[in-house]
Amino acid sequence: MQVHLQKSSLQSNQTVVISGSKSESNRLLVLQKLFPQLEVENLADSDDVVAMQEGLAQETGVVDVHHAGTTMRFLTAYFALCQNQVVIVKGSERMHNRPIAVLVDALRDLGAQIAYLEKEGYPPLSIQGILEEGGSIEIPATISSQYISALLLVGCALEKGLTIQLLGEITSRPYIEMTLAMLGELGVETSFEGQRIRVQALHQIQQTHFTVEADWSSASYYYSLVALSPIGTTLRLGKYKAVSLQGDAALVEIYAQLGVETVFEADDFIRLTKIKQVEDIFVADFNATPDLAQTVVVTCFGLGIACDIQGVHTLKIKETDRLVALQQELTKLGGHLLITGNSLFLSEVRTNATTPPAIETYQDHRMAMAFAPLVMQMDLLIREAEVVSKSYPNFWNDLRKLGIQLIESK
Repeated sequence: MQVHLQKSSLQSNQTVVISGSKSESNRLLVLQKLFPQLEVENLADSDDVVAMQEGLAQETGVVDVHHAGTTMRFLTAYFALCQNQVVIVKGSERMHNRPIAVLVDALRDLGAQIAYLEKEGYPPLSIQGILEEGGSIEIPATISSQYISALLLVGCALEKGLTIQLLGEITSRPYIEMTLAMLGELGVETSFEGQRIRVQALHQIQQTHFTVEADWSSASYYYSLVALSPIGTTLRLGKYKAVSLQGDAALVEIYAQLGVETVFEADDFIRLTKIKQVEDIFVADFNATPDLAQTVVVTCFGLGIACDIQGVHTLKIKETDRLVALQQELTKLGGHLLITGNSLFLSEVRTNATTPPAIETYQDHRMAMAFAPLVMQMDLLIREAEVVSKSYPNFWNDLRKLGIQLIESK
């Protein structure tokens, strides 16, 4: 499917209610499987969460996670402790080129029996459930926090709990802290001191009901729409907590630098307002919140300002190499983006676009949604636009409700 976006203006003072957080939902689904008395409300409706639910429902055979990276990593750890089960976990072609050796090595150090079925270090995997005891392991913290969260989620079900020594600079720390906070609310004793994390074994949960907060990552596209709108434009989003478990709540501070004010209202809604034009270069380190980088870079491009962003090395092993994808698509629009293994620099200087503005998504949901706010300035064609279902199936419909003109075609 393609979506033709026609230059539009955002209808001010509208309201959008966004589905539950994908990150919270997938963690809670694993915990619910470990502790069946746990009830979860407002689960995300994304493809990744559906893949997690379907995977957790299987006890043997082949589990296909498709493009769902979080699901692949969490299920790998979960199935490693499911006694007397043998499961094959596979995914899309891109998934089979996303490394998983760091997690598999850590699980093997704990006694797991996991075999690579094709390429060493990559899915698909054959997993025989055997883990029971737990103990201490070391794991690189520089590659993906999802490896660490996967281990922590199952660590509370091991007899001796789990101690993890993190090696190197910690990437996406807020996602680790989210996992620990959820475990803590269940009653798990945890500690995170320096480079060491401990989770104790838990036999009986203390809290039996969770309500998933709306997804902050999904809110980023609306922040971008408001940032690219005239001063005075407002938009309400729900439902969000002033104190959030999600690291991407950093949007409040990030977009304050890009001219958008956030006000938390009494009914768990937030009101976004464009309050000023921004002319200064945007400089930030996104090591803790890499999923926001694409949206922010495109926002800066739309504002006509330069940006200098560090801490984006994990974007190279996502659904696509997001650094290269950003560079290629912004070049089509006349942008100049320099990338390294861990940084990007967008120049404020533009040239005339050399090709029509047709944006390739590379089977990456965030590429589609990050570029969509440029509809405030130009017509756009988004190819493979259905990919948004990975995290936000109603994205295009919600844009329509805000006055964005778009046509879907095959």
